[in-house]
Amino acid sequence: MKHIVLIGFMGAGKSTVGRALAAELGRELLDTDQMIEEKAGCRITEIFARQGEPAFRRLEEEILKQLAEEKAPAVISTGGGMPVFEKNRPALRRLGTVVYLQVKPETVLKRLKGDTTRPLLQGGGAESRVRELLAEREPAYRDTAHEVVPVDGMSADEVVRRIKELNNI
Repeated sequence: MKHIVLIGFMGAGKSTVGRALAAELGRELLDTDQMIEEKAGCRITEIFARQGEPAFRRLEEEILKQLAEEKAPAVISTGGGMPVFEKNRPALRRLGTVVYLQVKPETVLKRLKGDTTRPLLQGGGAESRVRELLAEREPAYRDTAHEVVPVDGMSADEVVRRIKELNNI
């Protein structure tokens, strides 16, 4: 049995759904953002501020290589930008079933209102930035995913049920 890899935009529910799915399946949850923070010894916002996005993306690549060595089937929650980089897509697909948690801009804005931990949303114009980034990333998410689950208006448990149905688990 392979990993289940959750991809999607920030605020799509990858971490929340990942925790619920891992608990439901009795698997470990591997959160790539958390793994990056452990490896770097600081928060992602600090990596962006001190070293920039390219340094963060290099760490993502290293984590992907590490995940390829994981033998026990796990639920993997990825950072929202991981599939945007074309060379990451085949590596993600090789890990197991890639599920794109698709979310509308309105849902993202509602979920992330007041969240100061999202480096790509810092500064003004969050609404236009979310719409722009989502439109930019949608093709990469679709290209990477084996399955697409629209999550707007769904609870984490409903999304878990849908993923289990898709994967015949």
